[in-house]
Amino acid sequence: MRPAGRDAAAGSGAQIAAVATAFPPHEYDQETLLRALKAAWGTQHYNLDRLDTLHRNVMVGGRRLALPLEEYSGLDTWGKANAAWIRIAQDLGAQAVAAALESAGLGVGDIDALIFVSVTGISTPSIDAMLMNRLRLPPHVKRTPIFGLGCVAGATGLVRAADHVRAFPGQVAVLLSVELCSLTIQRDDQSVPNLIATGLFGDGAAAAVVVGSDRPVSGPQIVASRAVFYPDSQHVMGWDISERGFRIVLSADVPDVVLGHLPRDVDAFLADHGLTRRDIGSWVAHPGGPKVLEAMQQALYLPAGALEASWRSLRTVGNLSSASVLMVLGDAMDRRPPAGAYGLLLAMGPGFCSELVLLRW
Repeated sequence: MRPAGRDAAAGSGAQIAAVATAFPPHEYDQETLLRALKAAWGTQHYNLDRLDTLHRNVMVGGRRLALPLEEYSGLDTWGKANAAWIRIAQDLGAQAVAAALESAGLGVGDIDALIFVSVTGISTPSIDAMLMNRLRLPPHVKRTPIFGLGCVAGATGLVRAADHVRAFPGQVAVLLSVELCSLTIQRDDQSVPNLIATGLFGDGAAAAVVVGSDRPVSGPQIVASRAVFYPDSQHVMGWDISERGFRIVLSADVPDVVLGHLPRDVDAFLADHGLTRRDIGSWVAHPGGPKVLEAMQQALYLPAGALEASWRSLRTVGNLSSASVLMVLGDAMDRRPPAGAYGLLLAMGPGFCSELVLLRW
């Protein structure tokens, strides 16, 4: 058995005070988006019937987009797409942070650390630095921008925020995720992964406020966490980056990785804290897609409805990469599980890797 000392210590005092989301105002149902894609790709000899099938199979009802639909044709270079990412990421990031602070009963002057995660654009100075100016955050705020973790970054960023407030129990750490997946679209990529991505991924932001033990709140405690890296699996998920921007790498092996690894990893993690799957009252799972959620349900033998919040998030706004698991977490917090109940937050991402976070309400 792996020693519990390799994980964050139980009862170490990091608590989630609030979670908030922010979305662009451009909302479209899936049929509207599908018609636009078919019109754009109809002259490129795509199998449009297959596009129909792939989009309906992802079970997404609609999505928010960073830009109005008619403006995407003008993004004919990576530079233009990334410039839009920089501008809109600041807008949504500021909204999400302000809403999370308000929900937590805090102000910008209370922030001691700001962690920013994204995998859909890049900038230097990073978005967190731009928000320092925009939100007039205290100049002593410790900033940590993180790029490249993809869908797992919402969970990993939460753990990094918890690490900070464990070291400084009187402080406040804010995690911000902004993912504008629509700005990474590759018009010349006829691969199945890209066709799936155009139906699955959406745009949005989420922020979580994490506080130390000197600032007790009613939100869930981050009891412990565990990161698991799967060697030689970098082909499973990620980007191929070129002068055209981000081309998605998305293997059909993801559900198999879930089935092959997640039960063992979850059981070992919980056992080190004297728990089993039966002790988990709420499952906060990243909604990677229908096949991923089905694999989680099957692999962990979860009861019917255990992942309903994840399915609801997928249907409503699609996969928001790192922001999605925070959206599901916010849903769980709104529903207020019984005091003392355990929850497990989990996500997987490029590397290939997983992050498990044990919560107690």
